[in-house]
Amino acid sequence: MIVWQYLRSLFFNVQMYLMLMLFAVCGLPYALIGGRSAAIHVCRGYCLWVRFSARWIVGLKSEVRGAVPRGDVLIAAKHQSFFDILIIYSAIPRGKFIMKKELVWTPFVGWYAWLIGCIPVDRGKRGAAIKAMLTQAKNERFAGGQLVIFAQGTRVAAGAKKPYKIGAGALYTDLGLTCVPAATNVGVFWPRHGILRKPGVAVVEFLPEIAPGCEISGFMAQIEAEVETASDRLMAEAGFVAK
Repeated sequence: MIVWQYLRSLFFNVQMYLMLMLFAVCGLPYALIGGRSAAIHVCRGYCLWVRFSARWIVGLKSEVRGAVPRGDVLIAAKHQSFFDILIIYSAIPRGKFIMKKELVWTPFVGWYAWLIGCIPVDRGKRGAAIKAMLTQAKNERFAGGQLVIFAQGTRVAAGAKKPYKIGAGALYTDLGLTCVPAATNVGVFWPRHGILRKPGVAVVEFLPEIAPGCEISGFMAQIEAEVETASDRLMAEAGFVAK
């Protein structure tokens, strides 16, 4: 049975990247002419395709819980694998990400990241990177919509612990935006590395809003506690047992 699931997973992964190229190339004229809104439609279409094909090919369903953010907000999310990016983006109407600078030069991904208003960050520069991130976040080209930052700064495997980075707090205090924390269990089914995709229900859950105005250290403690608690609950619901 596990061999069959590996074969299904391999087929799913291959078609996912082929469809990425198809969406990116065929959608590029539309995205270039229509601007940011058109590029968002192309990206959301691809995300919805991956969610559909994961359910159809490998038996991996996906679900969004909680009130989906619609206005101009900061989303401080848990990041366990590529799949949580796709689920989040398929749900929000005008999303953009804080992303590592290297992705700008990635074929297809880099094109659309620029078009939808993602903000590249050089993670190796620390303080300078935060200052540059805040400056870009206020630029008119990046204005409006739901700004997603992965609060731990990178993918973290299911059950692993990693400290939360100050970037989420800096954006929250400097931009004066409402923050929506987001928890997930996707790493239980779609790990950071490897081919295997397991059947089940991958969930992204939007948690209650945090209004602007909190002190940064209190804000950081709150998002970490809320996101980790909710993610642990979702992983337990999926049958995950921490080692």
